[in-house]
Order: sequence, then structure tokens, then C-alpha cells
Amino acid sequence: MAEVPASVEQDEVQETPTQERRRWALFGGIAGAVVLLDQLSKTWVDSSFELASRGIPAGQPGGPTALLGDLVRIAKTYNDGAIFGFLDASATIMAVLSVFVIVGITWYEWRHGAGVGPLVTVGLGLLTGGAIGNLIDRVRFGHVIDFVDMGIGDSRWYAWNISDAAVFIGILALFAAALLGDRAIPGRRGKPA
Repeated sequence: MAEVPASVEQDEVQETPTQERRRWALFGGIAGAVVLLDQLSKTWVDSSFELASRGIPAGQPGGPTALLGDLVRIAKTYNDGAIFGFLDASATIMAVLSVFVIVGITWYEWRHGAGVGPLVTVGLGLLTGGAIGNLIDRVRFGHVIDFVDMGIGDSRWYAWNISDAAVFIGILALFAAALLGDRAIPGRRGKPA
């Protein structure tokens, strides 16, 4: 049996051209779907709803529009900070950081994607799509359009959008892959990381 050179990393796996195309189709398809859904939803919300103050009761002028009672509402807001409204007034900084994140994630998928399994590819696709969706807003408008307002009564979460949700779910997918370790990779058996 031939020995594996020491220069080959443990997670480097040879994949066939078909497997590689499928992996990139999964990664790109998820990222593309997130961007498309995000931009379509933001365009609809921006053209159909006025800016809303989350402090005004739903249905009142200037207030949000109830979707599922008080639990889920549309409250169009313009966020010039980061995910869920953090880091206020930093759209330019966030745009630059987003470009680095997108490049870094794509590099990681290119370099390590074959060895880490589809759950990581899905998570990275969600993160990439979310980063691109919000980057488009920052470049076009200087802010991100957020509109999903969830909570009970006066206890509300930050307003968010499809890209924010994709980033959050992508992080959960990567966390699950880390916990599952080799069990998250088809054809490998092993212990959690």
C-alpha cells in the first residue's frame, strides 16, 4: 500500500470531477437561492410598506403590519449596522468586511470542501448567500433593509431579513458539523470533534 505524503493534509480528499461539480452546485445553488429570495423579499417590502416604528402598535399609522398577531410582524427598517442591528452606522465597514468574509468562505470551500462533508458545504453556502444579500443592500443603498419583527408584546427581537436568517442557520449548520465530527461526512465513521 502506498503511503500518503506528509504534505497532504488529513482532510484533503480526492474527489471525482462529478463529485466536485455537485459540491460546487450545492454551495452555489444555496448561496444563489438565498440571494434571490433575500433580494426579492426586500424589493417587495421596500415597495409595499412604509418605514415602521416597532414601538407603535401594529395596524396604527407608522406601525408594523401584523402577520401572525403580535408574534410576527413586518416592520420595515433601514439598518446601517451589522446583523440584527448591531454596530450602528457602520455600513461601509461592514461592506468591506463582507467582501473579505465572502472571499474567505469561498477559499475554504475550494481548499477543504471535499473533506468536510455536505453539512459544512450547506452551512458555508448559507453564510455566503447571506453575506452577499446584505452586501448588495449596503452597496446599493448604504443600509440593509430589515423587516421581520418577532416577539411578544414589548419584548421584541431585532428586526431581520432573509440574509440574516441564512447566516444564523449557516452558523448552526457549522456548529452541528463540528459536534458530529466525522459522522457528518458520508462514508466516514468517527467520533465527534
